[in-house]
Amino acid sequence: MLSEQTPDPVRQHALAALTATFITQGHPTEYATHMATAAIFQTDLELRNAQLTHLLGWLKQEHDAVYQDAIVLLERTREEFERRLQTGG
Repeated sequence: MLSEQTPDPVRQHALAALTATFITQGHPTEYATHMATAAIFQTDLELRNAQLTHLLGWLKQEHDAVYQDAIVLLERTREEFERRLQTGG
């Protein structure tokens, strides 16, 4: 669960508040907790994607040579991640 993985009090509060909202809407507690965790996780992914996009845009404009290296590194990271998924570890 998100609260066990992340000791951040802001995230813990968000998880509790969102879970309570889902429960108030009539969702069972177990599902509400999972729904809240998924919503927070998705928002975090979107934030990180926006941060990376902004950083890459800045690198391309201000430091093109570094930008090219960053793109290569990102591609290698994607390939490594896919290999780990395919091999199960």
